Amino acid sequence: MIRFALLLAVAFLTSSASLLMAQESSVRPGINRAYENPQFDQWVHTFERPGREIYDRRQSIVNATGLEPGMVVADIGAGTGLFTLLFAPRVEPEGRVIAVDISQVFIDNIMRRARAVGADNVQGVLGTATDASLPPASIDLAFVCDTYHHFEYPQKMLASLHRALRPGGSMIVIDFRRIPGFSSPWVMQHVRAGKSTVVREVETAGFQMLGEESFLLGNYFLRFKKP
Repeated sequence: MIRFALLLAVAFLTSSASLLMAQESSVRPGINRAYENPQFDQWVHTFERPGREIYDRRQSIVNATGLEPGMVVADIGAGTGLFTLLFAPRVEPEGRVIAVDISQVFIDNIMRRARAVGADNVQGVLGTATDASLPPASIDLAFVCDTYHHFEYPQKMLASLHRALRPGGSMIVIDFRRIPGFSSPWVMQHVRAGKSTVVREVETAGFQMLGEESFLLGNYFLRFKKP
């Protein structure tokens, strides 16, 4: 009887979570409008410039991911491919990097850049606002850098990443600190959720928080795993 009751409880919680995801509305309508037909060179200048913390600390970030040869990593919201191309040599020769973005322009240009440097282990995947479009249990690490605040449907997107990760796989979330009096007016207006909200949302999606790196100032670096 106890086991039966537990099974019923699990079934109820699973169906309730599915219902909530099905009913999820956009948390930031229009947040990704700028990427519908992006000018690639303009975004390279924006994302890959000195003074942007993520760019300045890119090697420290790559080192902190713990990537090893043979791993499969998905760069979620890959943008111009900054980290995609840095990850590629770290997982050679058998590993792969999957650049996921909602913009075909970004995907096409990432693949062009990858071919130019001989990164044959890079794959491009066009995702949607609700789904990373990755097969179940296909990746070891989901890397979400300055992208979480662009999740228009965070519950659905997190569910898709949870499905895509292998059991024991990891997810890294790097995003802007949103702190009144500390963060810039642009961050306060542009970024929907602060760190505590992000942690709560990710844990609700079935992830377990493992810890946090402390070498970033304007951003935070959180590490989760799929139990």
